[in-house]
Amino acid sequence: MTPPSRRQVLQWLSGSALSLGASSLAAGTSTRPVPGRLPLPLVQSSSFPTAPIPGATQPLAPGERLAPRLPRLQIPDLPEVHRCEYAVSGVLEAAHVILLVPSAQIRPDHAESLARTAVQKTFAARSSLSEVAVSVYRTEGYMGFGGPAPLLTASVPKTRLSDFLQDFGRAGKVYDRAWINPDAAPSAQRSPSRELERAPVFVGTPAGLTRQRVLQLAAQLSGGVHGGLFFHGNPLRPNAALSFDDAPHPIYAPLLLDTLRRAGVNATFFCIGRNARAYPYYVRDMVGQGHEIGNHTFHHVRLTELPADTVQDELEQCNAVLTGITGRPVKYFRPPGGRYSPETLMIARSLGLTTAFWTDDPADFDNPGQSVLEDRLSRNLRPGGIVLLHDNVLESLRVLPRFVEYASQRRVKLDTVADLAELA
Repeated sequence: MTPPSRRQVLQWLSGSALSLGASSLAAGTSTRPVPGRLPLPLVQSSSFPTAPIPGATQPLAPGERLAPRLPRLQIPDLPEVHRCEYAVSGVLEAAHVILLVPSAQIRPDHAESLARTAVQKTFAARSSLSEVAVSVYRTEGYMGFGGPAPLLTASVPKTRLSDFLQDFGRAGKVYDRAWINPDAAPSAQRSPSRELERAPVFVGTPAGLTRQRVLQLAAQLSGGVHGGLFFHGNPLRPNAALSFDDAPHPIYAPLLLDTLRRAGVNATFFCIGRNARAYPYYVRDMVGQGHEIGNHTFHHVRLTELPADTVQDELEQCNAVLTGITGRPVKYFRPPGGRYSPETLMIARSLGLTTAFWTDDPADFDNPGQSVLEDRLSRNLRPGGIVLLHDNVLESLRVLPRFVEYASQRRVKLDTVADLAELA
């Protein structure tokens, strides 16, 4: 293999597009940028400007457009219903009903009875639904997804409706797709980061930044883990990783998992610990389907602004939740916003975690439109690449089958981050 020229290295370090074609590398020839291919995301300094993301409901993403509002269902004679929304993948329909209960009325039997009634009424309101999720929150302090945890949650496929109605909340009965919050009072919250992942951002010295860029270039040339970081898979192998950040979410989880199952593709889900804790059955579904589970912190916080003990707590809490659900150790970690520091890396490595980034980010949280998103995914696809999507973006879910087909036509196999790393 011919090593990159000094000019190529300088182009890469300055942020110019350097695309490494697997065929030219294999032939031992010098590499040239591939026409039309988007540049790889260069590790940036801490001065890299942030771009806020809109949160779980995506009211408005920076520089793009409003996400389409999910259609809502009217649930009669149940005043505790705060909102009931549903979405369609093209094959399945799933709904999520949110109930708010004042603290003075909170009793386990009451909340569970409300959940049973709400699920039954939601299925009655739309007979084409395949699954209904229910989340019961305390009225006081309710801040939506990402705020204080719900009192209880459940996921009810239509085929399990009778089990849910008969077993959930009944003495001596167990419904396995439910979670009841063990905390009598709301637990302490940390403000989540709303920063959009656009490029890895290193917070450290200029010399440290240069080292990160050298490690990133080495990964692009040969693939594999370098210094506890995974930037790129082997460019000589026709494989790429498919990853989803911020999982799991009601409505989206069953639709996305069904889409991946139909496409015959496995992926890595970087889970937020608080989401996984409240919706553990979706995490079990992911593992049961052959997907990989990764750490995305417990509260989705920007770690470089926190003291070391808080960083360790965020990663340990998330690991504990995920391992408690799956019975498996967590191997990979992705920092929210892509921001990391020497301290972040040291703590992650001490916990047995490899810090994983990405090569292909189509900015699905910008809601650019399905045709734009599909074009970006296609232009970004490369051997050794790591695709970054979000698990709660309908546009991504709907273009995914065509992207998988395109990858197959290009003879690029999509798989998990761990599988890609093992091919280096």
